Amino acid sequence: MSSQKHNIRPKASTMGGGSKLGYFLSRALQNLRSNRMVTILTVSTITIAILIISLFMLMYVNLEGTIEQWSRKVVVTVYFDKEPAPQDLMSLKGRITSLSGTESITTVSKEEALKRFRSRLKGQESLLEGVSPDILPSSIEITLKKEFRSTDAVNIYVARLKKLQGVGEVQYGEEWVRKFMLFFQFVRILGALIALFLVLSVVFIVSNTIRLTIFARKDELEILALVGATPFFIKAPFLIEGMLQGAVGSLLAVSLLSAGYFTILSNAGNFLTFNPADAGLVFLPASYIAALVSGGVLIGFIGSLASLKKFITI
Repeated sequence: MSSQKHNIRPKASTMGGGSKLGYFLSRALQNLRSNRMVTILTVSTITIAILIISLFMLMYVNLEGTIEQWSRKVVVTVYFDKEPAPQDLMSLKGRITSLSGTESITTVSKEEALKRFRSRLKGQESLLEGVSPDILPSSIEITLKKEFRSTDAVNIYVARLKKLQGVGEVQYGEEWVRKFMLFFQFVRILGALIALFLVLSVVFIVSNTIRLTIFARKDELEILALVGATPFFIKAPFLIEGMLQGAVGSLLAVSLLSAGYFTILSNAGNFLTFNPADAGLVFLPASYIAALVSGGVLIGFIGSLASLKKFITI
């Protein structure tokens, strides 16, 4: 009879890998069910935190897309004092095209420059009546590749460009480029700091939640240790419990974000003066969603591990 009692709980040394995993998972689910209120509180906290992080990620993805479009306006312009001969112009364009960092080249004649100038004076075109295209210089507009649009990269590119034979005055809005890049860096740093703060907060909450569960089962855990259960065997159900909470919380957050995004998108015409889809707004890419879910699982794991270290040592 006594031997039967000793065999009620499976021993770690006699269990296979699959049996261990099944046991750990069943214990984790049992813990979650027996502490419903604490579990709901933890999952809700993780959901809110991941939802806030995902909102910032959604804003960042769309802001990055907008900034990518703006960065295409970083155009380096080469002005000519006099109209170059077609052969010389063709030769210069070839040398600029072969320059590292060049994405595309547009030739702007004097006539095209005057036409653009007129389009900027909408309603006041009469001011340019009788004005000859000769007052404006012809030019070459150079669009840079994405990796060459930072302040330092543009400066290096312009320095190389000026060394080319036939290149005269070069303008590229240096101050605008600098302010543009500073703003983008500020947005990145702010988003990273907010995300770090939220992650640390969630880890703290999950850690304390698991700690409450451990306190409730402290006697049982001590008995397990006395009968020879390894620290990992004792810890594993709690680690799985934290990972499950993180997974459920992050999946709920992504689902809420998705529902809110597409609901607003489908009803945007009722309260916005523009169509978000036409404005280029997009939802989070699959890689970002996978990162959020994986991050939620990792947060749950770290929170559980942090609380267990104070009670059980490996």
